[in-house]
Amino acid sequence: MSDPLRDPAEFPRRLYVRTFGCQMNEYDSLRVQRLLAPLGYVTVDEIEDADVIFLNTCSVREKAEQKVHSFLGRLRRLKNRRPHLKIIAGGCVAQQLGEKLLSRFEHLDIVLGTRGIGSIARLLEEVLEGGPRVACLPEADPSLAPGEEAFAEGNISAPVTIMQGCNNYCTYCIVPYVRGPERSRPVGEILREIRSLEDSGVREILLLGQNVNSYGRGLKDRATFVDLLRLIARETGVQRVRFTTSHPKDLTEDLMLCFAELGVLCKHLHLPVQSGSDRILSAMNRCYTAGDYLGKIRRLRAICPEIALTSDVIVGFPGESEEDFTGTMDLLREVRFDNLFSFRYSDRPNTRASAFPDKVDPAIGTRRLVELQSFQAEITLEKNLAETGLFREVLVEGPSKASNGQMTGRTTQNRIVNFEAPEWTSGKIVTVKITGAYSHSLRGSVILGPSTRPGNPITP
Repeated sequence: MSDPLRDPAEFPRRLYVRTFGCQMNEYDSLRVQRLLAPLGYVTVDEIEDADVIFLNTCSVREKAEQKVHSFLGRLRRLKNRRPHLKIIAGGCVAQQLGEKLLSRFEHLDIVLGTRGIGSIARLLEEVLEGGPRVACLPEADPSLAPGEEAFAEGNISAPVTIMQGCNNYCTYCIVPYVRGPERSRPVGEILREIRSLEDSGVREILLLGQNVNSYGRGLKDRATFVDLLRLIARETGVQRVRFTTSHPKDLTEDLMLCFAELGVLCKHLHLPVQSGSDRILSAMNRCYTAGDYLGKIRRLRAICPEIALTSDVIVGFPGESEEDFTGTMDLLREVRFDNLFSFRYSDRPNTRASAFPDKVDPAIGTRRLVELQSFQAEITLEKNLAETGLFREVLVEGPSKASNGQMTGRTTQNRIVNFEAPEWTSGKIVTVKITGAYSHSLRGSVILGPSTRPGNPITP
């Protein structure tokens, strides 16, 4: 437990980071840690030990935003006990509310918008020197601060943001209002960051963007997302590449072919469908039909039969009838996703759908969500059980948190596998025979060969 009278200028300063929401926020939280490390900040696991608390907030869904407000409220008591504590709110709620957050939470010191991460060190030092509480909501590009990419976490897998913002304006989505329009990072900057992560021990890269398929639009030196994938495969030494998220309307034949042609590209695609009803898809402004989506899925599976597919679905969108919901369930039956992220619709500020009539009764939305999730759970378990007896290449991420003495990793299809293996296998790709399956993970038996002895390179 920290001493409440601790000198705020004492080093090392202790930073606690709490992230709400998506992988984009997780990436931004890592950036905060990287930017503050040169100033003597070390990350701590216990909030009571912190000199600075950074909350990376999410407003994509109402429940996530409510969690943020509740968490901020609880910090008032901690700030009263430890007056030197500095509290920063970043991310989408910060961008959406700005000065209103400072007014509502008097113990909050800094509000940092989605495009203000690069300013955190300067703002924090100003507040520590007695400067005023501040809301920083700049119109900045998505580039990293000079030299920032030289600092890496050293994990086996690491995210890399390739673009921010979105131009699609789906009627339910707040992202364009809190993240702004699409802005792609230059290819050279992305490659430098990946090489830096690779030098620190990272073996797998997760490319992030609100719609990675549209990467490159507006760049001075035009490059498509396919161009970027091929450059990463050719000019870096990472063993695996994943990406999220994709928009179905922008899933091209060239991108589909990459799953068969690029050995480093994992055989997994997250492709949000949102609904199986053409009427609802039109109301959502998704710019494709259920038939369009199914056609692309069939073509993708013809190109890469072993690919795993995951998706997002919203139930209870304004005006959704039982017939519309049945269309969604029919689509799930045909596609048979490996996993699914599903949600009951909730109004988000400034979105067009928030003004739509014919809101679905929450009880009906909840009933549909339970039905959909139960059905998908059956499919996911069946898919996992079908893995039993197969041999899969697994990138070992480290010791399993769930089981003592076991290691954990992921297949190229993004399935979690737990197995007994020496700790020196961490960071290596090993062959694992799948011996058991559960709802959310697999159990396996590792096969160690000459390429996975201590000190040898990773299996190609």
